[in-house]
Amino acid sequence: MTDLIITAGTAISAMGRGVDATRVCILEQHQTLQPDTFQSPGHGYIGRVAGVETHPFPAALTQFDCRNNRLADMALTTDGFTEAVLEARAHYGHHRIAVIMGTSTSGILTTEEAYAARPCEDAPLPPNVLYENTQDLSSLPRYVAARLNITGPTLTISNACASSTRAFIDAAHLIASGLCDAAIVGGADSLCHMTLQGFASLGLVSASPTRPCDAKRSGISIGEAAGFVLLERSNGRPRSIKPAGYGLRLLGYGASSDGHHMSSPDPTGSGAAHAMKKALDRAGLAPEAIDYINMHGTGTQANDQMEDKAMASLFGSSVPCSSTKGWSGHTLGASGILESMICAIAMQDQYLPHCMNSQMVDPLFQSDILLVPRHGKLNYVMNNSFGFGGTNSSLIFGPLT
Repeated sequence: MTDLIITAGTAISAMGRGVDATRVCILEQHQTLQPDTFQSPGHGYIGRVAGVETHPFPAALTQFDCRNNRLADMALTTDGFTEAVLEARAHYGHHRIAVIMGTSTSGILTTEEAYAARPCEDAPLPPNVLYENTQDLSSLPRYVAARLNITGPTLTISNACASSTRAFIDAAHLIASGLCDAAIVGGADSLCHMTLQGFASLGLVSASPTRPCDAKRSGISIGEAAGFVLLERSNGRPRSIKPAGYGLRLLGYGASSDGHHMSSPDPTGSGAAHAMKKALDRAGLAPEAIDYINMHGTGTQANDQMEDKAMASLFGSSVPCSSTKGWSGHTLGASGILESMICAIAMQDQYLPHCMNSQMVDPLFQSDILLVPRHGKLNYVMNNSFGFGGTNSSLIFGPLT
């Protein structure tokens, strides 16, 4: 595959704003999930980002103003990411950079609030509700492109919880095809009532902070996040700006769609295993070469059991793995980009994060699930995202040299 590297990166979640804050959260093992006060009545615990409501939004782009794009803007203005994109734009040209975003719910909160504010049930939405600029799935990449003055291809990936992981794959294809020289890859998903109520109605929300892979796990904690990377060819240009979170090579990727059920994973894990195997094959690596796996690990009975089966079928019990959703909550379509940045932190620090909140691994599991952090040599790491509807994506990262 085309030799692709990440030259800039940023992420924001309940873990903190930016790569350094996220790193501190992991190293100091901060408890960041909090009782759900986003709605009434609340459901369990959530990973809420502080300051979204008061973040100054660009005056020239107020037509895009919604919680999801505010979250995205907070990430864009963190870790020197915008400056890195401007440098790349000066080299490649604004028309040669793509914007590939993953999101599951986009800015649906704005429409929810507009419906709730109607004077009666059959009243129309007010004329100032710009659906196409807020809730529409194209809103996020169009906002990012407008914010950064990028005119290359824009694309939204909405593959449920695998959305921003899949965005890496489509960006790699676009660069390899010659349609662009670089891509801003990432995603954002923000808290909204549909997500919180929807997962609660499925009986998937834990009353306590989520405990991925734990013998007594009881469900997920919903979170919100945004993150971005700049993906480009390794020989694309010289670089002088080195923001936090840069310095990874995208070595391989794989995707599959098993279509087992609308909201339940295939219990055999065959689709997830297929995505991981394709990523290994594309990277030219044997399973034993992987040093750490960042799991999808939602904390539900069905997902974690399926994922363990899938990993064990390829890796046995030889590869350390963990889910970091005990810190961030499940950030839906943004989980892939957030957890890719966590993989970057792990590789930079040679530090394997553990399953926050988890105390005892499910005795039926075969994988090497980390209940405590571990230091170790990390050359190759895998990031997995497995979404509703059987959408599965896996990424493999390695060092620049």
